Amino acid sequence: MDLGSLTSGLLTGLREGVEAALIISIILSYLARTGNRHAFGRVFAGAGAAAAVSLVAGIALFVTVGELPSPYEQLFEAAAMLVACAVVTWMLFWMRRTSASIRDQLHGALGRALTDGSATGLAVLAFVSIIREGLETALFLVGQAASARAGAPWILVGALLGMALAAAIGAAMYRGAARINLRVFFRWTGIALIFIAAGLLASAIHELVEVGWINVGTTVVFDLSSVLPHEAMDGAPTGIGLVVGQLLRALVGYNSRPELIMLGAWVVYVGAVLPLYLRPIAPRLPAPARPLEPAA
Repeated sequence: MDLGSLTSGLLTGLREGVEAALIISIILSYLARTGNRHAFGRVFAGAGAAAAVSLVAGIALFVTVGELPSPYEQLFEAAAMLVACAVVTWMLFWMRRTSASIRDQLHGALGRALTDGSATGLAVLAFVSIIREGLETALFLVGQAASARAGAPWILVGALLGMALAAAIGAAMYRGAARINLRVFFRWTGIALIFIAAGLLASAIHELVEVGWINVGTTVVFDLSSVLPHEAMDGAPTGIGLVVGQLLRALVGYNSRPELIMLGAWVVYVGAVLPLYLRPIAPRLPAPARPLEPAA
């Protein structure tokens, strides 16, 4: 078992799954309170279709990576990791900015769909609400799998476990039995994903160094492969040192022989993104009232 890849996939599946479960629970709660329980099936159909499309897209991307010859495989892996890093960064700040108003936005869209009386409106709303989360998750998991290589199957296993746990949390939220503080949950899982995204960025740069696309800052900073290897290598330890190294690689992008530019990219990303993510959200001021026009 690759514990690091399993944990990395679990965190991704849990975080993204809870976001999707939160959206579905809001939709179902609104329908239940407005006497429209008969529309539950349409919501589940739309969400299921979005999950299926995301799964197919993720499998297609992963299979495409494995069929490319060298060095195009490494270049595609680097591109996948860079895209995954960009997607998760955008997703974290989008969720941070809109989490306070997502319930009102969904309620407004639901009200319009019910008023219009469209039979497919709710299914389309659920599909559109979930497909963004699903495609983001697929891209992020493909990037993680490309970085993990041999541990790629454990990334998928961890993601499925995380999504199953997220589904249970979503059911509990709908039934009102959840005691989880979503603000705290999203804050800490967001911090974890920042470090995972930094690891993807660093791994992508390492791939570009290996294929010769980057020739600056390629000096190895340190070499811990004899003590804490990030992957199984000839002459490297295979006990607890390898387990810890693989765990660190999956979670924070650890490399036992990092190049200067690889380590620098990791430090710059974390040093820039983490403070921005943790800064307080400025309260939105109400729009100024329009002055009254003088009577004619």
